Amino acid sequence: MMYLAVACRALVFGVFLCSLASKLRGPAAYSSFVASTGGLLGRPRRGVAVGVAAAGTVMAEAAVTVLVVIPATAPTGLTLAAALLVAFSVAIVLAMRGGRRAPCRCFGASETPLGLPHVARNMLLAVVCLGGLVATTAATGVGRHPAGVAVALAVAAAVLPFVLRLDDLVALFRPTYHPGNLRRK
Repeated sequence: MMYLAVACRALVFGVFLCSLASKLRGPAAYSSFVASTGGLLGRPRRGVAVGVAAAGTVMAEAAVTVLVVIPATAPTGLTLAAALLVAFSVAIVLAMRGGRRAPCRCFGASETPLGLPHVARNMLLAVVCLGGLVATTAATGVGRHPAGVAVALAVAAAVLPFVLRLDDLVALFRPTYHPGNLRRK
């Protein structure tokens, strides 16, 4: 269970760190994130609510990255991460139901509108958080072998690119319309 806890915590750390870094890499990136937040909330103009939501998201992501690394606070970090992922999913679903399709600024400058693949990714990551929470709680006081930790970190590092490049993977496997593929009968 200890190595499952390490892998889950490492993956959550990587996901939230990359998300945070993509929003804070410069004024233009943060401005794009705020605009996307406004679009998601149905408030295309910047306002207090949009600014608070964007800043709160950044602070919560920063808190997760710190909390999941420290063994004593890892359960709190994993719980916060799961709550954020569920909240993000609810916001996406509500926006979609309201006809709003803001671009995903989860990990950078993607123009892909938020949709069901993002909800599915968030829910899977929330399950990872909860699995990590259970494993972390069950593994309290258990010793670690460096090789086991290395394998757990390698697994997290191998999964991370798939999480970060979800938009590209979905686009790769999405059926597309090609006029030359249609046959006349």
